[in-house]
Amino acid sequence: MEDELEPSLRPPTQIQGRILLLTICAAGIGGTFQFGYNLSIINAPTSHIQEFTNETWQARTGEPLPDYLILLMWSLIVSLYPLGGLFGALLAGPLAITLGRKKSLLVNNIFVVLAAILFGFSRKAGSFEMIMLGRLLVGVSAGVSMNIQPMYLGESAPKELRGAVAMSSAIFTALGIVMGQVVGLRELLGDPQAWPLLLASCLVPGVLQLASLPLLPESPRYLLIDCGDTEACLAALRRLRGSGDLARELEELEEERAACQGCRARRPWELFQHRALRRQVTSLVVLGSAMELCGNDLMYAYASSVFQKAGVPEAKVQYATIGTGSCELLMAIVSCVAVERMGRRVLLIGGYSLMACWGSIFTVALCLQSSFPWTLYLAVACIFASILSFGIGPAGVTGILATELFDQMARPAACMVCGALMWIMLFLVSLGFPFIMEALSHFLYVPFLGVCVCGAIYTGLFLPETKGKTLQEISEELHRLNFPRRAQGPMWRSPEVIQSTEL
Repeated sequence: MEDELEPSLRPPTQIQGRILLLTICAAGIGGTFQFGYNLSIINAPTSHIQEFTNETWQARTGEPLPDYLILLMWSLIVSLYPLGGLFGALLAGPLAITLGRKKSLLVNNIFVVLAAILFGFSRKAGSFEMIMLGRLLVGVSAGVSMNIQPMYLGESAPKELRGAVAMSSAIFTALGIVMGQVVGLRELLGDPQAWPLLLASCLVPGVLQLASLPLLPESPRYLLIDCGDTEACLAALRRLRGSGDLARELEELEEERAACQGCRARRPWELFQHRALRRQVTSLVVLGSAMELCGNDLMYAYASSVFQKAGVPEAKVQYATIGTGSCELLMAIVSCVAVERMGRRVLLIGGYSLMACWGSIFTVALCLQSSFPWTLYLAVACIFASILSFGIGPAGVTGILATELFDQMARPAACMVCGALMWIMLFLVSLGFPFIMEALSHFLYVPFLGVCVCGAIYTGLFLPETKGKTLQEISEELHRLNFPRRAQGPMWRSPEVIQSTEL
């Protein structure tokens, strides 16, 4: 009898699981995938765009640009991306509140379409300014999506899968980096004449999201708590969870909704003033900064020169570089599976500790390369090992913090703070790295070692474990940690939650 019933029970479960998977893919392909993709495709056409900038200037003025001005123009093209990301991060909170999570991701593609048009016609128009503006716009798009996508997926997933689903953002970031490296190969769009198409190819993920995401449900938590639409929330839950018993989850959402009545939204700067959010904000600032300052981007930047010194032919370095992006993608997938088994703390502590270990060996290998040539191969191995360590912990877990540590109404403001912090740190690292490399030479990784050690220590001492807990249970635990003297008093029922209809 059970064997006869089993086939009839399978399709609903498979359908609901497929809908959650499609939601993850639709949000990711136009979200953090775009961030990784646009971060990596700019590397391939470096010399071609510099030549185009010089030729354009010479056609306008009759004189070529000095080398230092060409470098300055190129630095502006690269640095406008994180600057746009900062603007996008500040825009993400109001968008998520006003339009909702899903609609914000859809509207965000306007920036991608405009940027692709600018990139595609920049060569014909003879305007390197169009490239600069396009980079600024894709940066805005990346800033919005990197904050709203984890929020959307974290609110849509069941608690037992919340960490794994939220960490899919890291998988799509790594996938975007690898795809950007592949598409930028000389055999594909890395040709000197094809760089406008390479930059404009960011339109493809945007179109895929515009075609798929409207068919999928909005965040159930947003529909109930922010919009007050119980029927729409229930319909979204049924599509995401199936036709099983939803009473328990709906009851938890109703409790949080009741706590929101009569309260107003916290603005981003108010997060730093409220004692009940002290540990959450501190964790967000410390671990968010550590992710950007841990030296992973340095490993990517230094990889090409180390590969060349290790004897890899210059024409083959581009393929070896793809291997570094593939390592991060592999470990992002592994950590997505492991996060609900091992927990957030273990992955963060392990990731930062291993990065400190490999960074130390990397520094020793660089110092000994003149005496022992074989240490260059050790340095290459350390690059791959460090990227693997970053991918299994900090790359994905850090993105979950704003979703899990803050309540429903403070979450948009927390994502704004986290996103703005990340883009500012990325801008500072990009700006300061050449000077660090010149000043410290073989010891360039030493400052980043200290960041890795501090990240591991802070996680071990102050970050609570959130694995397998509802967002309400996490809020209660954090309240006890923020007010330890009140822990012995009457039972605290719910956190102070804020209305998100205004920011």
